[in-house]
Amino acid sequence: MTDLTIPSELKPVDGRFGAGPSKVRAAQVAALSEMAPTYLGTSHRKPGVKNQVKRVREGLRTLFTLPEGYEVVLGNGGSTAFWDIATFGLIEDRAQFLSFGEFGSKFAKAAATAVHLGEQDVRTFAPGSAGAFEPVPGLDAYASPHNETSTGVAIQALRPQGVGDALVMFDATSAAGGLPVVAQDFDVYYFAPQKCFASDGGLWFALMSPAALERAAAIKASGRWMPAFLDINIAIENSVQEQTYNTPALATIALMAEQIDWFNDNGGLAWTTARTAESAAILYDWHCAHGRECCDPLRLGTAHGVHIAVCRGPCAALGGDRHHRLRRRGRRGRGRQDSASQRHRGRRAVPQAGAQPIARGHVPGDRPLRCRRADGQHRLGG
Repeated sequence: MTDLTIPSELKPVDGRFGAGPSKVRAAQVAALSEMAPTYLGTSHRKPGVKNQVKRVREGLRTLFTLPEGYEVVLGNGGSTAFWDIATFGLIEDRAQFLSFGEFGSKFAKAAATAVHLGEQDVRTFAPGSAGAFEPVPGLDAYASPHNETSTGVAIQALRPQGVGDALVMFDATSAAGGLPVVAQDFDVYYFAPQKCFASDGGLWFALMSPAALERAAAIKASGRWMPAFLDINIAIENSVQEQTYNTPALATIALMAEQIDWFNDNGGLAWTTARTAESAAILYDWHCAHGRECCDPLRLGTAHGVHIAVCRGPCAALGGDRHHRLRRRGRRGRGRQDSASQRHRGRRAVPQAGAQPIARGHVPGDRPLRCRRADGQHRLGG
């Protein structure tokens, strides 16, 4: 492999941030500090805390333009806990899983080993690749990561044709807020707050369609046993009351609320995804400009509009390292921003699966796409 030397002027000012939690903006911390005397240490049933939960739920509804009937549900435990929650309360019997990395494989394993479920349809793909859903009679759910953190592969989150009443679920832990998605294409879009939303982990959020809400209620009514902590119906009942079943991390909720407001104030998901694509271009344009082989994303399942960012050849050496993240300095601000966000904004490259319009997520066919790694697109934290 050819040695890769990163120019010093492109290296990050703060090197802590690779493909894990996002950098938290100074403005978020300042806002938390200001509200701390009357907020931190308060019961999560009190109005001060419930108002922040409401702020997050309403902000996510706005950010993702959720239609009438969709609910923003939250609970403790992070995305890992949600795999078990879905296994107990959203899959009736058999589901199809796209497994192209650690996150997708763990959800598939949780369902495959559940004694109350039937045989699962797990579609496994080699590292650096992915595939599309394939409708199969008798399945009641289809599940895939939107962006697989462990490999950097991202797919377009599209509802497959011909699946009937089956639920479509996307793990958006490393995608929510950084990749385009349309609510009509999912029944469950779930994630944790430590990536795009620049907060701490320990909570899960699920954007749920009316069909998903009905499925959860039907499974509960069937008498299926499930632990209260993993009961999605209890989480739904508490969420609509602007609270969680048990005490959440209050700082996490406040930091996330600040980030969501920042997103929406600057233009919402259209702004965040455009910023992500622009940041990614800094890295890959530099890479291609320095004589390294570039490649187009591997495209699979074109009938369903699936486009996957896969690096091949010499390009793969760069895309395969989760910690080579170049930051751009001195980007020109757009929209309404506080002084702290202008000082810290845009220092991280945010690779994703190319710039994609929101409507159905189609990639323009007249514009060549460079080799882009989707893994780091959550670097919107400032």
